[in-house]
Amino acid sequence: MSGILEGKRVLITGVLMESSIAFHTAKLAQEQGAEIILTAFPRPTLTERIAKKLPKPTKVIELDVTNDEHLGRLEEVVGQELGGLDGVVHSIGFAPQDALGGNFLNTPFESVATAMHVSAFSLKSLTMACLPLMQNGGSVVGLTFDAQYAWPQYDWMGPAKAALEATSRYMARELGKQNIRCNLISAGPIGSMAAKSIPGFGELASVWDSRSPLEWDLKDPEPAGRGVVALLSDWFPKTTGEIIHVDGGLHAIGA
Repeated sequence: MSGILEGKRVLITGVLMESSIAFHTAKLAQEQGAEIILTAFPRPTLTERIAKKLPKPTKVIELDVTNDEHLGRLEEVVGQELGGLDGVVHSIGFAPQDALGGNFLNTPFESVATAMHVSAFSLKSLTMACLPLMQNGGSVVGLTFDAQYAWPQYDWMGPAKAALEATSRYMARELGKQNIRCNLISAGPIGSMAAKSIPGFGELASVWDSRSPLEWDLKDPEPAGRGVVALLSDWFPKTTGEIIHVDGGLHAIGA
């Protein structure tokens, strides 16, 4: 029996650790029949080591989504490797340390601008760089952390994720005519490298212990990875501009 991504070609960003949602997305995508290519920054060698743990070998290319030169050569490099693309996974987020950890009111604009550029605007930049490779349409899937709420310690990553969510909706509006779907997975907290960079992450994550209807495991990124793979597949052919929650149901619970 073939997988739900059989014949699909997918570019996946953000594979930094085996514990990341991006790694499990890559693993599941291969298991479901996709050919994949990974991007990495600032340490491609780290991603190359992690990639050896995937079911099949895959190429890793350096990509800084804030670098126009890197974005400009993406079409050629990916085209040579895969011939085209059917899916793109945006698993990129960064904020300087002074934009996290309870410093919201004192963060300088320069740090806010960096967080917005890397975490939100890059969804547009990455998608546009890949657009010439998606001649037959396709699916763009990003990762967010529910921006409806103000979370403890998350500070300017909250507004950055809100911008990411709005950007995805506008991308869906603009690219629908080209049969390209743009959706997000809103995942619960995972003990990834990104999480470890947030001071006081444990306080934020502890909310799930008391409020999540389904038991939530900080060490299990596979449910979110399954959500990404599902949105990459043809099983959501008319879903775009959507945010699918894979958070144990916490988003639906008031208290």
